[in-house]
Amino acid sequence: MKVKVLSRNPDDYIRETKKDIQRVPRNYDPSLHPFEVPREYSRALNAVKLERVFAKPFLASLDGHRDGVNCMAKHPQSLSSLLSGACDGEVKIWNLTKRECVRTLQAHEGFVRGMCVRFCGTSFFTVCGILFSCSLKLFPVLNNLEKIEKAGSKCKDEPGLLLLSQSVYTGIDHHWKEGTFATCGQQVDIWDEQRTSPIRSFSWGVDSIISVRFNPVEPELLASCVSNRSIVLYDMRQATPLKKVIMKMRSNALCWNPMEAFMFTCANEDYNLYTFDMRRLDSPVMVHMDHVSAVLDLDYSPTGKEFVSASFDKSIRIFPADSGHSREVYHTKRMQHVICVKWSSDSKYILSGSDEMNIRLWKANASEKLGVLAPREKAALNYNQKLKEKFQHHPKIQRIARHRHLPKTIFSQIKELRIMRNAQRRKLMNVRKHSKSGSVPVMTERKKHMVAVVE
Repeated sequence: MKVKVLSRNPDDYIRETKKDIQRVPRNYDPSLHPFEVPREYSRALNAVKLERVFAKPFLASLDGHRDGVNCMAKHPQSLSSLLSGACDGEVKIWNLTKRECVRTLQAHEGFVRGMCVRFCGTSFFTVCGILFSCSLKLFPVLNNLEKIEKAGSKCKDEPGLLLLSQSVYTGIDHHWKEGTFATCGQQVDIWDEQRTSPIRSFSWGVDSIISVRFNPVEPELLASCVSNRSIVLYDMRQATPLKKVIMKMRSNALCWNPMEAFMFTCANEDYNLYTFDMRRLDSPVMVHMDHVSAVLDLDYSPTGKEFVSASFDKSIRIFPADSGHSREVYHTKRMQHVICVKWSSDSKYILSGSDEMNIRLWKANASEKLGVLAPREKAALNYNQKLKEKFQHHPKIQRIARHRHLPKTIFSQIKELRIMRNAQRRKLMNVRKHSKSGSVPVMTERKKHMVAVVE
């Protein structure tokens, strides 16, 4: 004789305390949920549409400069501090929280070619690079913005250190851990803060050097862009440069990946950006193509997964480090040629400085909601993000997620460039077809723009 008994364990449905979440029995058997995928698809479609609706990246414009913004520097200890240098020699310190200028210095008589903040945040360096006025200056800066605001006009404009040079300075960068900095011009000079002459100089050829950057992971390494279309790597522990990469066109700026010591990206005159692995420089790891004019500056996100680029085509683009095309493009009607760009240290904001004397503050994620999120709101955003990732390759969702409104000039230039590239490809195919087999080699996109690697 069989006896059937209902057995219920109270632990399955009774809460231990009143503050615990109610236990709801769920059966995840797919046969009981036949419309799960269509339901998730419609939710993903709504999520990607709402993302585009709420995509309003522009936050603020910082006005006050009387000439084009030529360079910017982040404060290493303060998220709300920013330094900017203009073409008339003026330097401003900004409070990003209040979105106002807290101090103005007349640092130079000509262009502020470059600036950097000391690793501890107590002072900053500026360089001027016009003929007969080539100087390097060190200014003290207070770590606390409130102290700067209280001091007001009492802050002294006189530099703590002044170094005059016969050669033109075009850039400067500070060591990430020590009191050492590097300048570039006719050569790369390594300076100690306690000395008035360089402790080491590097030169390779006679061409002027445009920019120099220290590696944040391996601080003894640095790289520079040279006007003869080359990128040169240096090690401070050696007496001579390490390697030189020669490209078909000149690179304007360079930035190291803050999470991978051997990766760096350079902004080129041929409208592209190139990511290199310094262990193997014969071809770039990735070619980033979307700009329609020369790329002037770039900066990496603190996560190392993305970077932002500034271009002469009056736009800034955000690229994933492992993708050849941008995920976002920012532009405004009034923004002119973008000269410099920075990614904030908390990875949430982007700052761009342009020709028309403005610094603009943007969100790194265009549709992100600023401020405190409720737990349910945060859970809903995470759920929507997972749905978008699940259905990202579906044609409708892919089309909506990729669509961006572009200015007419950029749109027409993209169309023109596409026609030119197709014509070049068609011509090369015809030449290869009517030539002897093997006489016209097949060149990959990565190796097309390379000339040589010199060691």
